[in-house]
Formats: sequence, C-alpha cells, structure tokens
Amino acid sequence: NLPKVGHGGSLDAMASGLMVLLLNDANKFVDRVMGADRAYTGTMRLGLKTNTHDIHGETTGGGKVPDAGSLAGMSGKSLSEFTGDIFQTESRWCSVRKEGSAGYETADTGSHAPQMVHVYKFVPEWTKATPAGGGMDVPFSVKATKGLLVKTLVNDFGDALGCGAALSSLRRTMIGRFSVEDAIPFAKLLETDAAGFPSLVKPLSRAMA
Repeated sequence: NLPKVGHGGSLDAMASGLMVLLLNDANKFVDRVMGADRAYTGTMRLGLKTNTHDIHGETTGGGKVPDAGSLAGMSGKSLSEFTGDIFQTESRWCSVRKEGSAGYETADTGSHAPQMVHVYKFVPEWTKATPAGGGMDVPFSVKATKGLLVKTLVNDFGDALGCGAALSSLRRTMIGRFSVEDAIPFAKLLETDAAGFPSLVKPLSRAMA
C-alpha cells in the first residue's frame, strides 16, 4: 500500500551511502529533508585533474604530488579557503553510468552559474594517504549545507595545492537527523516480504520530531 514514494536527495553515479525514502504522507515533508545539511566521507586522488572532477573523466592536467609532510602544511593554509561560505562552479562535464554496464561515460550538461554553499568542515586525513594511479589517494570527510558539489570541492582544493585532485570515491553518511548507520541495506529491502516491511519504516512522528 505505497501509492506515493519519494526521496530526500539522489546520489551521484559513483556515490554510495544514505538515501532517505519518503512514503505516502511523508512526502509532504520532502522540502525539509531535501534542505537539510549533509555529511560525506570519500577519497580524493592528488596528481590528477579531469574534466568531470572525478577519476572517470578525461584527464586534463595534474602535477607532481608533494610529500605528505609538505601537503599537511600546504593544506593548513588552503583549507581556510574551503570552509565557511564558498562559491562553486560545477563542471559542464559529468560522469554517468553506461546503461547495462559498470562503466562510465561523459555527458555534456552545459555551462553552470556559480553557487554559494556553506562548508562546516573539510578534513583530509593525510596520515592515511596511499599511493595510487601515479598520484596519491587521500581519505577525507566533509559536512556542508545542501547543494555542495563534493567533486568540485576536491577539484578546487587540488588547484590550490598546485598538483590537481579528482574525486575517486564518495559515500553519503548523513542527511539532517538521518544517519547511514541506521539505514536499511538495499539487499535487505529486496528480501523483506510485505508482512515484514512495516517494521523497517520509521513513523513520521519519530522521523520528524
């Protein structure tokens, strides 16, 4: 008995993590969920710059990656430019999944105007950096308002470091009060019969309290 099913924000083609589904009357609160703050974890590949701002696009540049000690010092100066109110301009090129395939292709989405978002925190984990693809993969976490383009944040941060950077993985961990730690794996949804389904749903009063 699900006449209406909506969602509180889609995921990029390469992203995993939390998706909030709104059932029936909960869709009246879609604006509240869609407008909530978000948090992500991910990995950026230093030494690579692409037209899509992720590792699935066409390489357009990149440079030698400084050692981890130098990067930590450089990022300390650069990170202040990537917290608080910042302006972002989305690339006109976007990586999309090939239909029926695990591969990606590039789509032209046209030019985009700059947009302002607020970044509460952006934390690269330099001590966990590993060599990858001729560069270096660095884990990070970020929390921001709705509308943050994580791959563009990574691209612009790479420009500030002088070596380029592209998003190599992304996982959404939070939307407002909803956390991926409390989420139901998609495989479990597929295995659940109609009788067991209601036990997986958060009541509207509890979800929006």
